[in-house]
Amino acid sequence: MVDKRVLEAAVLDAGRAVAEFDEARQWLAVAEQGPMEPLAAEVWVFDEDLAQVLLVKHRRRGWVPPGGKVEFGELPRDGAARELFEETGLRVELLDEPAAVAVRSYHPEFSVTLGLSYAAVVDAVTPFVAEPGQPVAWKRLDEGWESCFPEDHTRIRQHAAWLARWRSRH
Repeated sequence: MVDKRVLEAAVLDAGRAVAEFDEARQWLAVAEQGPMEPLAAEVWVFDEDLAQVLLVKHRRRGWVPPGGKVEFGELPRDGAARELFEETGLRVELLDEPAAVAVRSYHPEFSVTLGLSYAAVVDAVTPFVAEPGQPVAWKRLDEGWESCFPEDHTRIRQHAAWLARWRSRH
């Protein structure tokens, strides 16, 4: 179950997300009326050229962004940063605006839940430390990768393009 403070932060970040998928905001409006599954949070880490994304090889899901379950009492942004550190050893500043909000199940036996995606940009030579049995690698955005969430490739690539346009204006 998600506590009120965490839910309020999730609603705020969902509203600020650059992209929405799966009618996530509508799903959240209904879901927040009752007990809710734990939230999920991940980080789309791009290189400075916005040509690559850092992914983790999950044993069941394939190549996915670093992320996982938001712990009880933990704000989604903080959960994303914690998961990024646990899975890659990276401590980086997440960009202000959440990248995306989506609804999905992270395991065939789990209910669907809200997933918030945050973004960060780092130098591609920044060292990372993978968790045992879960390799970490840069994947080019102009090439595909194996994942149980095939739509992520397009979503992440679209966000990189959005970031490039945003940078050119600022």
